Amino acid sequence: MILVTGATGGIGGELARILKTAGHAFRVMCRKQDQLKSFREQGIDAISGDFDQPETLTQAMHGCTKLFLITPPTPDQFRQECAAIDAAKEAGVKTVVKISASDSNVRSTVPWAKSHALIDHHLRASGLNWTILKPTAFMQNFFWFKEPISKGFIPLVSGKGSVCWVDTRDVARVAAKVLTEDGHNHATYFLTGPETLDMNEAAERISKMTHHKVRYVNLPNPVFKAFLRLTGNSRWMAKGLVAQFSDVVAGHHDIDPTFEIERLTGQPARDFSQFIRDHQAKFQSAH
Repeated sequence: MILVTGATGGIGGELARILKTAGHAFRVMCRKQDQLKSFREQGIDAISGDFDQPETLTQAMHGCTKLFLITPPTPDQFRQECAAIDAAKEAGVKTVVKISASDSNVRSTVPWAKSHALIDHHLRASGLNWTILKPTAFMQNFFWFKEPISKGFIPLVSGKGSVCWVDTRDVARVAAKVLTEDGHNHATYFLTGPETLDMNEAAERISKMTHHKVRYVNLPNPVFKAFLRLTGNSRWMAKGLVAQFSDVVAGHHDIDPTFEIERLTGQPARDFSQFIRDHQAKFQSAH
């Protein structure tokens, strides 16, 4: 039995769909009653659990041999995921498959990149079997900018830096693979899309696929941070995003394509054009 966390998010939700379609035994962990009800109505085993209440994690993992671990980036991510790893060990879980980040580093200025690195260290020292998946930036992050994109521009601070964007659906495909077959213990996989794009190239691709002109606007860091705050992001998140794009991306620290997704699943990763095509309605012109 596999316990899937984050099943209301993009990767966890797609993973649950894949596992259900393939007939694998799994359950999802949710915090809210309406989420539990929704999954159960779909015929999916769902159990209550809260990362901020470790005792509920042990209960949720009872009878499971594998854990898919993912949490959103928050100031509590390190504490939450380490508690989940400890609960897994207590509950008798044998294997943890964790979503980390390709830029994780214990000295990173990006808070979630630092958290992921520290959590990865904790997992590797836990005595459990583990597989760590390290995706690059998600194509779905462009949904953050769907409103300005619909008005013809992408506001960022990434300079001329390029990113090997990856589709979360492909990350979920890899997660399903490593959770349901042997041979991935103590493996770390860097997951990327098939191409690198800077923001001007991304804007050109969006323009072509949506048939309306979109241009990249390289903002000063304080202006981008103000934009993020005005669009509802916390001060912590805004500061982290500025660091990620102005340091990691603009500083040319992103990685080249690895083609691990195709090697592991037998199917190539989606490219950026396919992603835009699949979600074209979200990026249509506001005019």
